[in-house]
Amino acid sequence: MSGGNERNDSHQIAALLQSDIPENNENRETKPKIPENRKDSSEKTRSSEPSTSGNSHLEKAGKSSECELRRSQSSEVGSSCCQLEDLKKLPQCDLKLGKLSFTKSHIVLIDVKAFHCGGIRPQEGRDLWHHKYVKLPCSPSSWSPKPDIEVGPVKIKTGPGHVSRWRLISKELSALASKKAATVEEVKESILQYNPFYKGKWSFDALAMLGKPSPSKTHYEALFPKIAALALKLPEQVKKAIPLLQHQEPASITLSQVQISCLLANAFYCTFPHRNTTRPDAEYHNYPSINFTRLFGNQSERKTQKLLAIMQYFNVVTDEKSKPQGLVTFERHCLTYADVPKWEKCNDTMQKLHVTSKGEIEVEGKGMLQVDFAASRIGGGVLDSGLVQEEILFLINPELIVSRLFTEKLDDNECLIITGTQQFSCYRGLSDSFKWVGPYDDDLERDEWGRLKRQILAIDALYFRHHRDQYCMAKIRRELNKAYCGFKGHHGHQEPDIATGKWGCGAFNGDPELK
Repeated sequence: MSGGNERNDSHQIAALLQSDIPENNENRETKPKIPENRKDSSEKTRSSEPSTSGNSHLEKAGKSSECELRRSQSSEVGSSCCQLEDLKKLPQCDLKLGKLSFTKSHIVLIDVKAFHCGGIRPQEGRDLWHHKYVKLPCSPSSWSPKPDIEVGPVKIKTGPGHVSRWRLISKELSALASKKAATVEEVKESILQYNPFYKGKWSFDALAMLGKPSPSKTHYEALFPKIAALALKLPEQVKKAIPLLQHQEPASITLSQVQISCLLANAFYCTFPHRNTTRPDAEYHNYPSINFTRLFGNQSERKTQKLLAIMQYFNVVTDEKSKPQGLVTFERHCLTYADVPKWEKCNDTMQKLHVTSKGEIEVEGKGMLQVDFAASRIGGGVLDSGLVQEEILFLINPELIVSRLFTEKLDDNECLIITGTQQFSCYRGLSDSFKWVGPYDDDLERDEWGRLKRQILAIDALYFRHHRDQYCMAKIRRELNKAYCGFKGHHGHQEPDIATGKWGCGAFNGDPELK
């Protein structure tokens, strides 16, 4: 909160809430807001809030600090305080996963029989060029206009007609992959060969900073061909259509870390069709961007640091000795009308609460359900200029970025839970002070599905243009329902406690006392 006139102490907040509650609270509507249609709002995708470094909460339904002081002030509050080590983490949970298997709402992209015998290989299937599935660049249904033929400085028009887009992509990426090193200019020219409409429109000056004379220049130029070779493996690694995690349809997808690396290599080389426009009438207007074009342009120190983290990821996954061999699951959950508590009658208290003004969610909350202060379009500005809590989380765990390929914009009663992503980088700072520090050696153990024991919960807070708007009960109820959707537990077995912070209290203007 900026000015003193906008400051609200606990008494003011209580008064504001009380003035909005009708006399008969029992008849108050408690249903979550569910849109009647899928028409996207005109609001711009916003970046997520500032990092919780220096102010994190860890809880069974939250986190606290100075427990001894609070115990002396209030026995009621103090009874819920605990030490950090008292909070339950994934390795301590008795998760009864059962055998990995397909269901109607759980799509598995690896061969389950082979997995149960100790191997990870792609599930056989077929491509589907359909509005409920990801349209892959290697699909036989993906076509491009015939490219012009270049003879020296002369371009010869080839006339009307189409060619396989994957054929064009393969030609360009194969040429890159055959090199020991490739310059940023060669990467740019290859990308524009199969995206000719964007010649003169896309900038690569941020990527070019990696190619400037420096001790690391040779390393990155040697890495570009390896990423191209990885992208070319897509048809052999992803043989089954990937469903979209759509609006108001609870579902989950499990895929291997190798499959994710192939998909992200294609995102790096901007191969995904129909994903380069943000027009309101575009097919994927309700989805985040996935191709890396915006990250490559409009150079800034922010983007240089972001690209360093991305390149560290590709440095690991293109090395046969170090590429990860596990699975990752993405789950979209929806809160139904029947699930919503009657908040006005709720008398439950926190069973465990640990609050501190120091540390980070991903460090002190290691092994817990870690909250991503998400944008409704998952990942926020990770592939653009955004660089706060959500974007940093996606940069140090780049496998999260693949969720942007298939996750539609979250509604008010929805969340996304990701299990099994790997951390590849260390960092310090946020926003303009963010710096990539170096590689991270992730030592988390894996569960029986081969997933690292890391769970990340993406929930998007409301943005309040006017500070006072957040105190009306409709807004409060929406935030309660959104958090409850993620916190309530979805599998009927022991689940980890929660690591969170000042959710929605940075760029989205939320009041920490209210939240």
